[in-house]
Amino acid sequence: MSLRIVDFADLTPAQRAEAARVLAAAFADRPQAFEDPEAEVATFFEDEDRAAIAALEGDRVVGWIGRIDTYSHAWELHPLVVDPAFQRRGIGARLCRELEARVKAAGVLTLYLGTDDEFGGTSLFGADLFPDVASRIAGVRETSGHPFAFYRKQGYEIVGLIPDANGPGKPDIFMAKRL
Repeated sequence: MSLRIVDFADLTPAQRAEAARVLAAAFADRPQAFEDPEAEVATFFEDEDRAAIAALEGDRVVGWIGRIDTYSHAWELHPLVVDPAFQRRGIGARLCRELEARVKAAGVLTLYLGTDDEFGGTSLFGADLFPDVASRIAGVRETSGHPFAFYRKQGYEIVGLIPDANGPGKPDIFMAKRL
């Protein structure tokens, strides 16, 4: 596979549309996550606190990753998406490494993200996490393909939980990595 990583700013209008299609395809099982993929992609061109890079196979967008400047020394990774037809080929890991290098070069110390469990992908799903929410972090495990397992492989660790963020028993899991 001859993969190229390019800045979002260098995408053609057709590739921008492809980036929105990839976002929708990657979240097809959770369409409420990005109700308007085109509008989400547009924020990475319109908002000076956001930037993204894309993975191209030939001229086709097969994945992309964004970042949001949130704190002086900690930025949010949001989102990471890979076309389902191209998943499990190392594209997500390569996008993470490239984003991390760029963010580190900008003087950022920590990259963080939130990864919801709205579908039963972790042992936290369906659980009453109160009291002592922090103690639940040590025992979390993947149960059915949750992205947190991918992020762990990339060196991210769980740094917090918001119980019931998406409804009863549906937490948001916060992960971070020192760069």
